[in-house]
Amino acid sequence: MARCARLAARRTPWHPAAPTYDRAVIRFQAAGVSTRGAVLLEGVDWTVRAGERWVVVGPNGAGKTTLVRVAAGYLYPTRGRVELLGEVLGETDIRALRSRIGYMSAALRGLVRDDLRALDVVATAAAGALDPFWTRGRDDRARDTARTLLERFGAGGLADRTMGSLSSGEQQRVQLARALLPDPDLLLLDEPFAGLDLGARVELLAALGSLARETRPAGIVLVVHHLEEIPAGFDHALVLARARVTAQGRRADVLTDAILSDAYGLRLRVRRDGDGGLRVRPA
Repeated sequence: MARCARLAARRTPWHPAAPTYDRAVIRFQAAGVSTRGAVLLEGVDWTVRAGERWVVVGPNGAGKTTLVRVAAGYLYPTRGRVELLGEVLGETDIRALRSRIGYMSAALRGLVRDDLRALDVVATAAAGALDPFWTRGRDDRARDTARTLLERFGAGGLADRTMGSLSSGEQQRVQLARALLPDPDLLLLDEPFAGLDLGARVELLAALGSLARETRPAGIVLVVHHLEEIPAGFDHALVLARARVTAQGRRADVLTDAILSDAYGLRLRVRRDGDGGLRVRPA
């Protein structure tokens, strides 16, 4: 599992050639999202550069999933400007852009039909789509890679089962395989540990640590619910609270007692293990 980033090394023939762009793989400029009168994100200025591995933390309702949905091209900002892999969101072929982004989220799972087979759900990532219609008549290598990734995640036996028949942990494994299938330039993982048992969590933590050392994807953003789930190699952090970014930068400078206490509205103390892991306890 730790070498899962290499399993999708060959691009499918319809994968668009990566255009020339500057070193920023994500750039938010005064970006905000509102819906039905509610502000989900406000005034976000954030840049992820090639080679950076970011972790996003914050309390429930802070805007973490909204932030990642925008970065994945599945939600458009209602204010400001967002560039992904050198393309301006809203001014580009969105399916072509999504085919270069690996994305995993419970929000995405809600857009996938329950009657689709797991194998088909994974394979659709090659076309930046969620429906097998867009992959019909395409090269079979995407399906071959999809099956290999499912097997690597211990989910090979799920390939022909429908998504609606899978447990939450099994669905997480399918989503992880899907996120890695396109050999993405940008990988976005929204709480990937949710629903996984202890063994799967330990394996995934090691896999993400290994992935952080790879030259691809160019950028990785990981949303976690617990600081204990931050893998080695994730050197940048962003803290969200009340729909705004309250801190961002190098992980050691951001994940501090004061910043986290303010974000969560509790007095917290951060402890660092000898291996670089983090633990948070009440102060």
